[in-house]
Amino acid sequence: MRVLVIDTIHGGLDIARYLNGKGHFTDTVDIYRGKSGIDAATAASRDYDLAVVPVHLDPAHPLVRSLSIPSITHHDAVRWILGKDRPTPFVEITGARGKTTTACALAHTMDGPGILHTSMGTYRFPGKELLFRKSITPASVLPAADEAFRENGWLISEVSLGCTGAGDYGIITSGEDYLFAGGKRHALAEKVRSAGRMPRLLVAPGVDAPGAVRVESAALVQGGSCRYHCAGGDGTFSSPLLSLEGYRIPLMLAAAAGCELSADPGKLSSFPAIPGRMSESSEGGILIIDNANSGTNAQTTIDAAEYARKISGTDEITLVIGQEAGAVCEGFPSDEIMAAVSRIRPARLILVGDAGIGECAGIPVTRAGTLADGTAIARSMTKQGSIVLSVKCWR
Repeated sequence: MRVLVIDTIHGGLDIARYLNGKGHFTDTVDIYRGKSGIDAATAASRDYDLAVVPVHLDPAHPLVRSLSIPSITHHDAVRWILGKDRPTPFVEITGARGKTTTACALAHTMDGPGILHTSMGTYRFPGKELLFRKSITPASVLPAADEAFRENGWLISEVSLGCTGAGDYGIITSGEDYLFAGGKRHALAEKVRSAGRMPRLLVAPGVDAPGAVRVESAALVQGGSCRYHCAGGDGTFSSPLLSLEGYRIPLMLAAAAGCELSADPGKLSSFPAIPGRMSESSEGGILIIDNANSGTNAQTTIDAAEYARKISGTDEITLVIGQEAGAVCEGFPSDEIMAAVSRIRPARLILVGDAGIGECAGIPVTRAGTLADGTAIARSMTKQGSIVLSVKCWR
């Protein structure tokens, strides 16, 4: 089959390589940069049997509009490539936020060999050996699935903007929505649509998906404890992380899914905070709360500040906030940043990225290019109180 694969920088090259390995002919188009493969005009002039088009591409793009052949998404292509050679259980996790925490928490409940694929890296369990670091575009599922299948182990994988449908269990971690594909598609609707192919689907509050299990019906948090139940049994675990909004829903999802997958949700009582997901550290007597990740938004920033004040016992905060350059689909808009700053009223404010903010809530802005730069500046400026890192970035 002759296949046109569009978008090389979000996994298209990997998809083409796998298809070539299965005997297909492929052309690739670097639709955003034009630095590799063939150009769009050449692609439009050639004959193909199928096009593989990323779901995030504007449907009004001239190359897409010129296609008269069937097309599938990158997500669909991954399912096609894997065929029947899939690990089991294979859990696909998607959502605007909470994906990494949910994935790591669920992996914490599992026994035996397995592969955890997240935006932080891809790890072999039970030893938590780092295998490689790749994005969570659909194509990145392929090497993770190969490794899990080779070991006859489980696979838990984050996937951006939906599920491939190759897995046997899906989780949507958030009901938050945003526009993508040139502002023409709703992310939540696409995630629900693609997850509808999963044999079993678990969803967070605020997600309306036909046939899905709502997490509220399978897990209930009261204070510092979570009670979970499913056909396989029920139980309870306790964790101080349940007091944090950014952990409560992911831990509930992990408990409900773990119960259904015959894992041990009771292990979640020992699940630690993840770097970038409200983890705490101390340097020179200054508390640092790390909330810098791809799901960072105004509410998680406010939660992080409240957590910092609760632990440190002081109101004084140096806030490092903003967005690093890079493809984080839903972004961290200036109005959300300003809303968070207005609520928190930090003593010092360090803005990462190019958001057009000169002064916020009467607090002068110090600028930094990256999370690392902002963190270094915060450490040099802060003599008391705490530092909150709340930068939207891939980690």
